Amino acid sequence: HLVESGGGSVQPGGSLRLSCTAPGRTLSVFVMGWFRQVPGKDREFVAGTDWGGGRTSYGDSVKGRFTISRDNSLNTMYLQMESLEPEDTAVYYCAARASSFITAKMSEYDYWGQGTQVTVSS
Repeated sequence: HLVESGGGSVQPGGSLRLSCTAPGRTLSVFVMGWFRQVPGKDREFVAGTDWGGGRTSYGDSVKGRFTISRDNSLNTMYLQMESLEPEDTAVYYCAARASSFITAKMSEYDYWGQGTQVTVSS
């Protein structure tokens, strides 16, 4: 069970930071990822990080604007989102998989949060 926080409404060009934690579970053993979904579309890979945060991967639409990180001492993963665009509006989900490898395939993640809404609008 994962819990996301930090979503909200922001104007274009603004910033938000999402957090993901797992009460009662140690996240450091998992590869972690962020996905997003808008109604009527498939869930899209946003970013992923390995156990230690040393390796990361990003979807093409967010490269250079979003940064994924993790603090295993706090059992928390983050998604720093900069230069937000209306097209970034979606429900954002964090996910975890018991593997060494980052993947963009949502079917290969074992655990999911409930999602947090991000709305970018003027």
